[in-house]
Amino acid sequence: MSKPVNLNQFRKQKARAEKKARADENAVKFGRSKADRQLDRARADKARRDHDGHEVEE
Repeated sequence: MSKPVNLNQFRKQKARAEKKARADENAVKFGRSKADRQLDRARADKARRDHDGHEVEE
């Protein structure tokens, strides 16, 4: 005889798996790695510092 299955748990596991699959697809489509975001932030900070360094003070 097979073990009884809790259908609520099965339904929830299936929903979680579908959500994770959709999230993985979106991460590939729209996501950027943490390293990419940090690199962009560092470049923007450097550009801001360079621009501020060229101000003319009167």
